[in-house]
Amino acid sequence: MYRSNVGHCKYRIYKPIFVFLLTVTKEYIDLSELQRQIGEGIDNLFPDRLWVRAEIASVQVKTGGHCYVDLCQNDGGHAVAKARAVIWRSRYPALIAYFRETSGGDLVPGSEVLVRVFLSYSGLYGLTLSIEEIEPLYSIGAAELQRRRTISALEAEGMMDAQKRLSLAAIPRRLAVISAANAAGYGDFCRHLEGNDYGFAFSVTLLPAAMQGADAPASISDAIALAESSDEDFDAVLIIRGGGSSLDLSCFDDYGLCLSIASCSIPVLTAIGHERDYHVADMVAYSHVKTPTAMADFFIDILAGEDEQVTALAHRLKLAFASRIARMEARLDLLRTRIRAADPRNVLARGYSLVTDSRGVVLKSCAGLSAGDELRILFADGSVKAEIMQDDENGKIRL
Repeated sequence: MYRSNVGHCKYRIYKPIFVFLLTVTKEYIDLSELQRQIGEGIDNLFPDRLWVRAEIASVQVKTGGHCYVDLCQNDGGHAVAKARAVIWRSRYPALIAYFRETSGGDLVPGSEVLVRVFLSYSGLYGLTLSIEEIEPLYSIGAAELQRRRTISALEAEGMMDAQKRLSLAAIPRRLAVISAANAAGYGDFCRHLEGNDYGFAFSVTLLPAAMQGADAPASISDAIALAESSDEDFDAVLIIRGGGSSLDLSCFDDYGLCLSIASCSIPVLTAIGHERDYHVADMVAYSHVKTPTAMADFFIDILAGEDEQVTALAHRLKLAFASRIARMEARLDLLRTRIRAADPRNVLARGYSLVTDSRGVVLKSCAGLSAGDELRILFADGSVKAEIMQDDENGKIRL
């Protein structure tokens, strides 16, 4: 312990000497000079603008109009590079407007971008990347770019809604199905359709086609043309394809295939891919569902709805017929009542009598009668004969 204290005291005594010797014997530069040299080195190394690929970590637009973007690069889920970038307010409005219009999206964390930057180094703020351009086509990718071109072309030709103007048969039973013959989705569709709880019968005709790859668009288009020219008089054409990768399903964004669907004179319905998938073929089709079994349910529900309507109509007709019969019976009862009320026998039963001449003609007045005329007087319980006698004193007729 004693020796240690002695050593510590010696260090405190000689420390100023060590610092002085270090100062006079070592070369150094000021921090500002170091940063100035770094800045000059960056200017010399990168005199021109650079295209840089990176991922957006965060985006923040300040009230002053500048947009600050943190860029990063990840490798296996770990960040290997980070840099601060800025889009100055003089460029930001036009740049972001072009990006949104072309890509259909916005600058959001997690998206990969290709940016053209100018590098600068500040003693206070360090390295800054000033973003002057963003390539939107890089962000949306080649497949998405082709998809958008297909949509634009179909819209320009007025074909996006052509199928929507068709009418599906009220009871669609004759179905042409375009699918691979051994596809699981096609099997699921057939089993679900045939095993419906209502016992509805459908006519299903398979038109085999390649459902992925470079040959798929032409193959499916040929199958659509075959369905149109068939003597079967199909009620609908169904394109069924189970799940797959984005590459496998990219054929359903093909312009030629989508034009064939839009131009078909028969309603075309699609069930392509997973729940998350939505292709141009789905957009131009008469209708689309997510899965092959959902497609089967679509047609089962149509027939079930028609069956329910027929049953309801029969019930309404039965009620209407019963109501009409009841009204007719009520009118007959009223007519019977009126007839009974007008029956002379019923009148006589109430104490009245009926007078007829000798020929049986009912007399309603004594005019024209003279002495000696024979009359018949009817009562409820019988009749009597009478003869008119003239009263000489007052000229009145008497029997």
